[in-house]
Amino acid sequence: MSKSLWLASTSVYRQALLQKLTSNFQCAKPEVDETALTDESAEQLVMRLAAAKANAVATRLHQQSIDALVIGSDQVALFAGQILGKPHTKERAFSQLRSFSGHSVHFLTGLAVTDSNNAVTDTILDEFIVHFRELTDAEIWCYIEREQPLNCAGSFKSEGLGITLFERLQGNDPNSLIGLPLIRLHAMLKQRGLDLLMHG
Repeated sequence: MSKSLWLASTSVYRQALLQKLTSNFQCAKPEVDETALTDESAEQLVMRLAAAKANAVATRLHQQSIDALVIGSDQVALFAGQILGKPHTKERAFSQLRSFSGHSVHFLTGLAVTDSNNAVTDTILDEFIVHFRELTDAEIWCYIEREQPLNCAGSFKSEGLGITLFERLQGNDPNSLIGLPLIRLHAMLKQRGLDLLMHG
């Protein structure tokens, strides 16, 4: 391919997802302040940060005369309109999961692609909804002990045992739940002249 492909992330989960499409990419840490702005909605936050991450890496590559397409992504989980944080303790994890029982958690993912040559950025928003089944306290404690999801926003890992907590999933791309909507990403890259199916 004429342009190199970069992922503006050091997340092992996002790297593993992108590897489903191609192994021909490099990673760079974006070094972006992820603090939300005053009165910024969750949708605005993830769109802004996805673009900021892609732009930060693209700018560095441009300074090195590297012709690249840079992927940026940012995600938040929402419950009852509030952004979910990481629990850090088993007690907080239990409280989060108990509140989700019989309810839904919304995942909003911002996805951006920036050309290092001209700084043109495309950004999209992808939404995915997880519907939790009714959970018993014993199930919740068992899950926490087995998976130790203390550094996961929402206290669960959908790519692991977390799937046992769900009643159903709602969205266009299950990869979006883990942080990188591959269906939309492939379309965005193809529009930029990089078809990972034909030249991955």
